Amino acid sequence: MPVIVLEARDFTSPLFLVRTLEVFSSCTAFSLVASLDHKNSNSSSYPSSDTFRIFCMFTWCFFFVITLLIHIISIIQFHSLIPISWKNLTMTVALLGVLMNLTSTVVFPWIVMDHGTVSPRALAATVASGFTFMAYVSESCVLRSQAHEQRGYIGTLPGFLKIIQLWGGLKMVPLMVIISNFTTGVLWQFWISCVSYGICIFISLVILVVILGDFAGRCLLPFDRFLAAFSLIGVLLYMLATVICLTKILQLSETESNPNNLNVLIMETVVSSATLLAYTVDLAFSIKLLCDRSHI
Repeated sequence: MPVIVLEARDFTSPLFLVRTLEVFSSCTAFSLVASLDHKNSNSSSYPSSDTFRIFCMFTWCFFFVITLLIHIISIIQFHSLIPISWKNLTMTVALLGVLMNLTSTVVFPWIVMDHGTVSPRALAATVASGFTFMAYVSESCVLRSQAHEQRGYIGTLPGFLKIIQLWGGLKMVPLMVIISNFTTGVLWQFWISCVSYGICIFISLVILVVILGDFAGRCLLPFDRFLAAFSLIGVLLYMLATVICLTKILQLSETESNPNNLNVLIMETVVSSATLLAYTVDLAFSIKLLCDRSHI
């Protein structure tokens, strides 16, 4: 199949421009942070800042690489030769980029930056991260404005809920690393939370692989039943994790004098509650879909 290069007018299209901004701003963000001296971090007053710094760097680097690849493949029109659902892939990267870069834009100036001596490079990195977030929001809007058959499953509300579930699981990884440093006494709560988040991340990745690879028709059972079962598992596990989070906050507020540890637990509770809400709404959509099909 011949490779077709974009025409000149395609280089001024909204999609091309926002992806160019994503690549440039994310590269700027992680380059500025990488050039910062470790003394400019907030590790003295917030020991967990190093973990969040790694999380922010991973976010910017990962989306720089994946967006650059998508950008190049779109230019040379090579996506028709790749055995994946291109419309679902681009929408997945755009929506996940919105959530992950929003998290980095909030976490970096709040926790990682040294508020005592604000570095111009750190401030510029925050601005670049904000531009990255807005660029991914713009790309999501551009993709959602396309025809329904060009958006794919991820472009629908249930698809967006799947991305929120994946984001919630990924956000729990640095939080669990930080919590492990000050968790003492009741270790079973920590391990139950880790296992619950790990199972949900694995389920989200499996669903994403099935959607991107168009494997839904090869499942042994109807795919909508798999989605309903996975959503139910997610609701139960995140309900358990949220209850454990609230319990740990009450326990820590009575015995712990370090407010930073309490803030981390509050962050875990907020993310866990938001992800639980996404799983609950997704389960409602799945049940409604099964009921509608049973009446046909």
